[in-house]
Amino acid sequence: MDTEAQSPERDRSPGPPSGAGEGSRFLRFSRMKLKPLLAVTALLSLLLLVTTFVVQPFQIPSGSMEPTLQVGDRVLVNKLAYRFGSEPLRGDVVVFDGEDSFEHSGPASDYIKRVVGVGGDRVVCCDQRGRVRVNGQALDEEYIHPGDVPSQVPFDIVVPRGTLWVMGDHRSRSSDSRDHLGEPGGGMVPLDRVVGRADWIGWPSGRWGAIPSTSAFAAVRNPDGAHG
Repeated sequence: MDTEAQSPERDRSPGPPSGAGEGSRFLRFSRMKLKPLLAVTALLSLLLLVTTFVVQPFQIPSGSMEPTLQVGDRVLVNKLAYRFGSEPLRGDVVVFDGEDSFEHSGPASDYIKRVVGVGGDRVVCCDQRGRVRVNGQALDEEYIHPGDVPSQVPFDIVVPRGTLWVMGDHRSRSSDSRDHLGEPGGGMVPLDRVVGRADWIGWPSGRWGAIPSTSAFAAVRNPDGAHG
């Protein structure tokens, strides 16, 4: 008996065209490569949104804010701190664009200083004990660099509404509002130039943590007599 004649009939349905297996493998490989690329793109987009609208890192280039901030510190700036109607408070450490205050020509730079006076405040230096006074209240500025005096430059100014008077913590090494008194704007920082509030030190790891708050302005009253 011809046993081969009894074997099952071959499947005559159309098979995959030549090279189709290689094409399928290529598509699967492409999809595998595309997934991490999409993930990286999504992560970068998220980081861009965060740094644009929420938190932005800045590196400290000078010693003007010592001892609070050291050269090389990376601070994280809260860009939502002054949204939704909030404004900087006395004692806040803020990052701002120097255009129209510290710079009046050329590309603007970012600065970091401490808010000493807000709109309407009268800021005077110095009293008989060498202290800065805000609305008549002398400040005990514990954050000032050891060995510094509150200011070697005397001044008596009223901060216009919508602006800030700012100073560095290392007063003898800080170029701040005092250095621009005779210029257009008088060294006052417009509120719309404020990038945000410096809340944290993110690097180096040995300095991780929140930027310390201060009670130096706790007793200062607003120009209308109310506590600030």
